[in-house]
Amino acid sequence: MNFNYNLPVNLIFGRGRVNEVGQIASTYGSKALIVTGHNSTKNSGLLDRTITYLNNSNMDCVVFNKVSQNPLTTTALEGAEFAINEKCDVIIGLGGGSIMDCAKAIAFICKNDGDINDYILGRLKSDNALPIILIPTTCGTGSEGNGFAVLTNPENGDKKSLRCNAIVASASIIDSECMMTMPKSILAAVGFDALCHCMEAYISRIGQPITDVISLHGIELIGKYLIPLYEGSDDPEAWDAISLASTFGGMAINTAGVTLPHGMEHPASGLRNIVHGKGLVALVPVVFEESIKGCPKKFAEISRRLGGKDENDCVEKIKELIDKLDLNTTLSKQGIKEEDVDWMVENCFKVSSAGINYHPVAFNHEDIKRLYLKAL
Repeated sequence: MNFNYNLPVNLIFGRGRVNEVGQIASTYGSKALIVTGHNSTKNSGLLDRTITYLNNSNMDCVVFNKVSQNPLTTTALEGAEFAINEKCDVIIGLGGGSIMDCAKAIAFICKNDGDINDYILGRLKSDNALPIILIPTTCGTGSEGNGFAVLTNPENGDKKSLRCNAIVASASIIDSECMMTMPKSILAAVGFDALCHCMEAYISRIGQPITDVISLHGIELIGKYLIPLYEGSDDPEAWDAISLASTFGGMAINTAGVTLPHGMEHPASGLRNIVHGKGLVALVPVVFEESIKGCPKKFAEISRRLGGKDENDCVEKIKELIDKLDLNTTLSKQGIKEEDVDWMVENCFKVSSAGINYHPVAFNHEDIKRLYLKAL
């Protein structure tokens, strides 16, 4: 058995540990750019608390709050220009996956010349970025545990990851208390995204023993705790478990990658700016129904961790979870039109070729078109 595993991430996990951000960030710089969204961290008070923690450690900071869902390459460029003009030397991502991904991209652009799209597409390479501190406020993307930053190019709709060790966080503070204020609808969508990360990494052709262990434990935690939290449980240990599962998912895909569900979703949200988790809900059952034959033993393991028996009821258990999270949807309900499908198929092979190749069953252009149409 031969495999490599390398993930140089510093995880600081535990309730209340966000109050350490000042002392942690001050070891990497003297002025921070806080990257966040428009309102949520301000409304919850977390943004003001973070500023206070930084100031108490004698750190200056400025705020960039222009990031939306499915962050754009142009937004990252604007943030980097702001950081450079303000002479920031450390970047703090405070928010959900879109925020953290944009923060990573900002840190990267600050230290590299050229078009960010060239780095995303592999035409240029660099392992240099400003130090990054990440504080997730949703338990979904796992961006705090990997070297990915998913960005959309608004000029052509390409949604693809910048990938390199330079954007692995210098420190990720995973404090489940920072997540307890998110609306339940967001919890459902991001929780399903985290589950997909774990499932896709587990069935990936390039998975290996370490990612298998991480992925399976993440699936088990989500299967046990996500629905009770959605239904109103305030159990802090459940919040810890879901936070950990999200990070496990991010760590697993850093090495094992994502497979076809994510590969097909990215063109959809790149084109129509749909909610990523809801796009996955529309696609996962459709894709998995035709994928079980590729690795039935692995689908059986997934099923058992979601309360099922074997590979034959795996998709049914996933659908039951979707029902309990009130997430039932289709691509058409998310704004995708039949006339979009041909473009999405071509774009899937353009931006998601790795995910297609990692999937346990080979699908060609016509197969993927058929799956898209079925998900409408």
